[in-house]
Amino acid sequence: MHKEHDFSASGDRLSTFPAFFRVEGRRVAVFGNGDEAFAKVRLLANTNAHIIAYADQPEADFARYISENGIDHRAMGFASQLIEGATLVFAATGDEALDREIVLAARAKKIPANAVDQPEFCDFFTPALVARAPVAIAIGTEGAGPVLAQMIRARIDQMLSPSLGKLARLAVQYRDAAEQNVPKGALRRNFWRRFFSGAVADAVALGDTSSARHAADRLLQSPERSEGRVWLVGAGPGAEDLLTLRAQRVLMEADVIVYDALVPQAIVDMGRRDAERLSVGKRKGCHSKSQDEINRLLVRLGKDGKRVVRLKSGDPLVYGRAGEEMAALRDAGIGYEIVPGITSAFAAAADFELPLTLRGVASSLIFTTGHDLTGDVLPDWARLAVSGATIAVYMGRSVAASVATRLIEAGLGVETTVAVIENASRADRRLLHGTLNDLPDLEHRDELTGPVMVIIGDAVAGANFDRSEALALVARPANLKREYANG
Repeated sequence: MHKEHDFSASGDRLSTFPAFFRVEGRRVAVFGNGDEAFAKVRLLANTNAHIIAYADQPEADFARYISENGIDHRAMGFASQLIEGATLVFAATGDEALDREIVLAARAKKIPANAVDQPEFCDFFTPALVARAPVAIAIGTEGAGPVLAQMIRARIDQMLSPSLGKLARLAVQYRDAAEQNVPKGALRRNFWRRFFSGAVADAVALGDTSSARHAADRLLQSPERSEGRVWLVGAGPGAEDLLTLRAQRVLMEADVIVYDALVPQAIVDMGRRDAERLSVGKRKGCHSKSQDEINRLLVRLGKDGKRVVRLKSGDPLVYGRAGEEMAALRDAGIGYEIVPGITSAFAAAADFELPLTLRGVASSLIFTTGHDLTGDVLPDWARLAVSGATIAVYMGRSVAASVATRLIEAGLGVETTVAVIENASRADRRLLHGTLNDLPDLEHRDELTGPVMVIIGDAVAGANFDRSEALALVARPANLKREYANG
């Protein structure tokens, strides 16, 4: 018979009070030989507590961990005198009756205790822990849903930089200086906000302690002056869950998000709610801003002290014009960082379950585009028709016929397999397959309005075409030539 739950207003209140125990140097006793005791010891190892593992026959992995990590091990079972002087007690023997006995003995000595999987014998609950010492985030469900707590912990862990603890420890060293040099109130709050999200934090994240200290010293001297920074961020192929953790973190720190038209709105919306959002277009055929204008915009925002995310589809270093933007920022003395993204060719290959390299078939991979910087068809396709190469063509739909012609003229067989995907990785993706002989039909697929990736090569034949459709048009336009169809 299920227990009735309290859905009244009082049911919204916690029955426990979240708090952090001081355990440094204090004894914490853990009883048990198996996985549950092992888990408690691992959790406690995030602290400086004096952990005592009472385990008369610890399982092999537990015993190895105890030995390798210097845990105080007592090879004995439970006796009430063993909990004398303990700050906390964990009963994790796997024997419910024995665990209850341990808890009752601890309570008799007014020592808080916890019995695994017996909420009524828990004076406290162990949380799922995100540890970035000295920063700690504890997630509890009052024993109702440990799996839920772990899921929440995983999401929070992804949001926080691995260097957060180092940054917090550095902040402790500057606390007195900030109190002496920065007036109370809004100015000091702004000092610490910029300390934890500005040049100091960036340097700590890169492991550059010296630069972090220099940035902190500059901040102390001029707390009212902001230093701008630009991140060139790869948004990946479009699926939100393919965005990297670092990209998500910097989006949450940005004052301004400058994004291309190919970046889905759902990814742009992952930034701070109060961040300014500037679309700069850059979809084929509709450049709302020139590259020079974008360069000047990034420099101006950086000089204004803004923290800017320049959000690009795919990876910023693969046909993303990042080189020009980096040069402009360097020349202007604006700090920047590259945050890689998953390039569209990899997402397309994953959707097709397509090996881009295949032993004995394809030993090299070529990224190319159907256009050069002036918009003309790339004149040297012959060099790409290399034996054993898989060719990934970006932005190739409008020049598909020219691509096919040049590759066939270079000696690539007309029956070479071709895979085409629109909107790689996204829910509305569309997959097509055919041969090099069919590729010109792609130019007449007017229904394909999203970004299109073309992959050509012998390795493509190993793809899974169960979810794709034929590339060749059933009724070809009269002007579609096939002079090269027979080689």
